[in-house]
Amino acid sequence: MLAASGLGRRGALAPLDLALRPGEVVGLGGLLGSGRTETARLLFGIDPADSGRIEFKGKPARIDSPREAVRLGLAFCSEDRKHEGILPNLSVRENLIFALQARRGAWRALARSEQEQLCTHYIRALSIKTADAETPIRNLSGGNQQKVLLARWLATQPAVIILDEPTRGIDIGAKQEIEQLIAKLRADGLAVLFISSEIEEVVRNCSRVLVLRERRLAGEVAAADLSVERLMHLMAGTHE
Repeated sequence: MLAASGLGRRGALAPLDLALRPGEVVGLGGLLGSGRTETARLLFGIDPADSGRIEFKGKPARIDSPREAVRLGLAFCSEDRKHEGILPNLSVRENLIFALQARRGAWRALARSEQEQLCTHYIRALSIKTADAETPIRNLSGGNQQKVLLARWLATQPAVIILDEPTRGIDIGAKQEIEQLIAKLRADGLAVLFISSEIEEVVRNCSRVLVLRERRLAGEVAAADLSVERLMHLMAGTHE
C-alpha cells in the first residue's frame, strides 16, 4: 500500500526502507529519540525528506505536504494530542469533520446534515462518551478525545493510517477500546503504522516490527519471533 526506499533527512533520520501492506499493523519500535516520530513525519509530508522515494499503491508518489498525503489516502494521528490534535474550543462535531472538510476544500463545504450523520455514526461506532456532538471537545476525557481524533481520520476513508502513541495518557478501558479498533482496521484491510513506547503494546498489536536505534533502522522482527525481550535487545543494541 505504501513503500519507502532510502527515505531519510539529514540530522533527523538515516535513509531506510519501509513497506506497509493492506491488512497488517507494522510497528515502529525504539527508545526515546530513536527516530520513530521523525519517520512518521517524513511519510506524511510534515517534514521534507532529502533522500529516497515513496510509492503509493505501486505507483511513484510525491508527498511533500500533509495536504498531499491526505489527498492520496494517508492519515496521521500525532503523539501530541493537545497541541497537534484537538481544537479544544471547537465542538466534537467540528473536530471530527475537520480532516474531511480540509481535503474537500473551502469551496465544497460539508452540509450540516452530512456532518451530523458522520458524527452520529462515529460516536456510536467508537463508543465516544459525550453529551452530544456539540459538546466542546475539551470537556471530554483523554480517551474520548483520542477516539474523536481517530474518527476524524476514519471519516476520510484512508488506505494508510499512522498512529503515533495512540494510547498515551488515557485510561486502561479506553486503551483496550483503541486496541480493539486497531484490530478492526487491520481486518478491514487498512495498512497501519503503529508507534508506541510501550513494548508490550507493540508486541500485542503488530504483525511485525521495524526497530530504530540512533535514528537508523537496526532491524526487523517478524511475527514468529516477536517478543518483548527480542525488541528490547534490538533497541538497546545488546546481544540476546
